[in-house]
Amino acid sequence: MREVLGELAEWTTAGEDIALATVVETWGSSPRPLGSKMVVTRSGKMAGSVSNGCIESAVFEEAQKVLKSREPKVAAFGVADDVAFEVGLACGGHIEVFVEPLGPAHRQLIEMLQRNEPATLRTNLATGAADLVLGTPPGTELARRDGDMFTEPFRRPAHLIIVGAIHIAIPLHRLAKLMGYRITVVDARAKFATRERFPDADELIVAWPDEAMARLAIDNSSYVVILTHDPKFDLPALRSVLAKDAGYIGAIGSRKTNQNRFDALRAEGFTEEQLARVHGPIGLDLGSRGADETALGILAEITAARFGGSGASKRDGVRSGLC
Repeated sequence: MREVLGELAEWTTAGEDIALATVVETWGSSPRPLGSKMVVTRSGKMAGSVSNGCIESAVFEEAQKVLKSREPKVAAFGVADDVAFEVGLACGGHIEVFVEPLGPAHRQLIEMLQRNEPATLRTNLATGAADLVLGTPPGTELARRDGDMFTEPFRRPAHLIIVGAIHIAIPLHRLAKLMGYRITVVDARAKFATRERFPDADELIVAWPDEAMARLAIDNSSYVVILTHDPKFDLPALRSVLAKDAGYIGAIGSRKTNQNRFDALRAEGFTEEQLARVHGPIGLDLGSRGADETALGILAEITAARFGGSGASKRDGVRSGLC
């Protein structure tokens, strides 16, 4: 929904009659993931994409029919490999798109997204009934389908919180910015947490980690990376974030270093379930110890946590949505 939020806000304010098309199922080639949106107005405006190709033309026509009938529908599009390119698919596949008039739940969702408030939209594909629930569930932030029920979590924009303005944090914050994260860098040492070192950071906080965490709104859209590698910083940061619903917690250091941290936290009463949330050693193993590659490995692990990925090579049999 965020991909078409600007147009939806503008067109609803202008009183446009709007249809919403959502990818609810894919088989074979799937250039766009579940939950991808396209919006169409009765006056002929359109925004977003459900296939990255000319399937949009057919969806546009279905949207016009829905706007006239006011009846939502699931529209199916399937093609063979030899004609896939003609309808915008990378290869043969099948896509189901749910087309519906924009309703009260959608209008409320638009307002919530404009305020960066988390919400979950649950749509019955058989009846068209849409229900908006405050907050989002833990786990992946991807849309999912269970029979006729289609569930779409809308978290706040992803927020990367880096504790420790060390050398690795510099490429990490740059990579994260390219990925669209809001970035906060925390360090009690003012000479490290500077605008010169972190020009792409949205926020620099010069404070002890526990003080900084108390000032930040942390939920499952927050991804916390602890890079200080010093108990006087690491432990206050972990104490603070383990009590909150962060989407990801990672701590740099060897297995021995992390075991020492966990032993100290166990002695303070933290449970095994809480400690199991910490990714430590942090990041995916990319076979390099350079700062840039380490940062890439960290962001790759965060991405896998966000979207339910395994981190395994697709060559080894992991299902891919693309040909």
